[in-house]
Amino acid sequence: MASGCCGTKKQKLNNCSDISKCNGSAPMTNGTSNGMVTLPEMCFFCFDVLYCHLYNLTPPKNPSFSNDAYPLFVTWKIGREKRLRGCIGTFNPMNLQSGLREYALTSACKDSRFSPVTRDDFPKLSVSVSILRHFEEAGDYLDWEVGIHGIRIEFLNEKGNKRTATYLPEVAAEQGWDHLQTIDSLLRKGGYKSTISPEVRRNIKLTRYQSEKIAVSYQEYMNQWNGVNNQQRC
Repeated sequence: MASGCCGTKKQKLNNCSDISKCNGSAPMTNGTSNGMVTLPEMCFFCFDVLYCHLYNLTPPKNPSFSNDAYPLFVTWKIGREKRLRGCIGTFNPMNLQSGLREYALTSACKDSRFSPVTRDDFPKLSVSVSILRHFEEAGDYLDWEVGIHGIRIEFLNEKGNKRTATYLPEVAAEQGWDHLQTIDSLLRKGGYKSTISPEVRRNIKLTRYQSEKIAVSYQEYMNQWNGVNNQQRC
């Protein structure tokens, strides 16, 4: 199931504000000791997939990086300010090659908060890939670390319907939020509209996780593309 992770701008937060989706561009937070999964080639591949889509070309061949299955998110940003242009992913493990192929386009063209990315947008883009790992059920809604853990909450809305919402690990730190502000923002993101009471927070089921994130700009993508083509001509 696809999920949005990101928002449009930094926000001031109080406990009763209606907060939109999150934003994230902080450096990669990993916390693992057994090697990295993310590679720049994953971002290059996302650019290739989007380019072929925009220009109605044959989709790129499968890349050479790992095809192991992980939950993942793809985030597109635009301009020097790196404004959010799309961010969608899945918590269901997907093979990386097909997962990145799918979500490179989904996040660029089907994020409901934005119009689809255009050819004119393409040279202004940067892309990041986040691979999610180390999922753990938290003891309570405060049992996670800002800047280290992404969080996914599950709760009942005013009508008793189960809802979920998530922020990637970099979001709370980038926004300057503490635990309580982040939780309240997620509740609003998930559609909770009433006053947020201590009881509402206590009844949250929270899962924490970590991620590896890597980002590549359009210029870096072009440098890589030119380098590959120069090698082929030699």
